[in-house]
Amino acid sequence: MRYLITGGCGSIGSELARQLVARGDEVVIIDNLSGGSLQNIADIADQVECCIADVCDPNHRLLRALIGSSNAVFHLAASLGVKLILEKPIETMHNNVEGTRLVLDAASHTRCPVLVASTSEVYGLSTRVPFCEDDPIVLGASSRRRWSYANSKLHDEFMALAYMQERGVPSIVTRYFNCTGRQQSSRYGMVVPTFISQALAGRPITVHGDGTQTRCFSDVRDTVQATIRLMDAEAFGQVVNVGSQNEITIGDLARLVKQRTGSASIIQHIPYSEAYSEGYEDMPRRVPSLDKLQRFTGFVSSTPIAEIIDRTARWMESQLSAESLLNVA
Repeated sequence: MRYLITGGCGSIGSELARQLVARGDEVVIIDNLSGGSLQNIADIADQVECCIADVCDPNHRLLRALIGSSNAVFHLAASLGVKLILEKPIETMHNNVEGTRLVLDAASHTRCPVLVASTSEVYGLSTRVPFCEDDPIVLGASSRRRWSYANSKLHDEFMALAYMQERGVPSIVTRYFNCTGRQQSSRYGMVVPTFISQALAGRPITVHGDGTQTRCFSDVRDTVQATIRLMDAEAFGQVVNVGSQNEITIGDLARLVKQRTGSASIIQHIPYSEAYSEGYEDMPRRVPSLDKLQRFTGFVSSTPIAEIIDRTARWMESQLSAESLLNVA
């Protein structure tokens, strides 16, 4: 099989490419490197075709050609991360909505299957826990920039299902829940790499709010395995949560990172108004129902959060060592 991965140089995309190559598939990547890095695919660079380009390029001949020669598309390219969303909401909405529209439009010419990556953010302020795919969506007010990302990804979901209904594009939507692991950047505020980088540097580990908010972290390897299985299962027309039920408070996560890294860092609480903006709204709990994922794939993430932290910390330490050697040279 020949697969196209948009955003294939990111954390999830590069691991997806790695697992597909390992099972003998052909992989083509398109990425503008705004959030990803060629270093993420260095170990498989000679086994994949990589195009440095933007899926939002108005001259989309390249995108159409790549999709036309593929058996299926994993559409992961997107603007993400709370920090970037708050700083550049227009860019976020444009990249997410227009990028998905162009991918689906190109796929419609050959009816190429497309898996569109969405996010648990679309559940917004819902208090129904665990979150089920058919639950009502409860987004915050449009005056809160924080919800622009969720809105753009929800728009992507509607488009994917509409293109399937109207133009026959076999589509799957995955809602990722706090996927983390090696090769994830802390650049845009991702909490696990942020905590680990702070801990390794001996800086304060900064917890936003009171730290009682909970999240369920999934290892990127497990997230990718579930993603591949959904495509293999041809779960077309479905919206499926992908994550784990490793629920942990952010305060406990900070303490666990401090413990696992042997760091002397203090844990510092920062009000949301200081970390982001006045009136910032957060989800107190974010827990997925994984019944549908189990039904279609028989697979659910099981990697413990301690193992995820250890593996990510080792990778970050290796990156720091490599940078130190380059600086000495």
